[in-house]
Amino acid sequence: MVLDTTYYNKEHKQLFDNFVGNPYTFIQALKRRGVGSKRMIVDKVSPNLNSILNTVSDLNYANIEMRKNGILIHITKGLKNFTWAIPFYHLVLYKTDGISIHAQGKFIHFKKSKSFYENKNFLRSLMEEKVQFDEQYKIPTV
Repeated sequence: MVLDTTYYNKEHKQLFDNFVGNPYTFIQALKRRGVGSKRMIVDKVSPNLNSILNTVSDLNYANIEMRKNGILIHITKGLKNFTWAIPFYHLVLYKTDGISIHAQGKFIHFKKSKSFYENKNFLRSLMEEKVQFDEQYKIPTV
């Protein structure tokens, strides 16, 4: 689900809270050593996300916010902001030349740059959260 979040909207906040969980409290964020990434450079996106990127040759930036049941990817297009909500059960991460996030028939690929290395600890904790979420629904083997 991708929404235009340039201006505050109570309905959008409620949708995000229902879809990916409530945001972490300040104390929980401190215990986790942060729940948001620094901004990263967007390299490629799927064709159905092209409309939310800059059409000129400017760099596109995005950052990731971790929630209790998923993530929010905040994408900046000029003066507009878009947010892509991804619950953990849709989330798939690939480490290629950078990192690629796939969900709901869409993908976003972040370039391997200085900001990518600064977010390494955040991405590691995101992977740990995804694994913990998947462990809840583990199918017993016979």
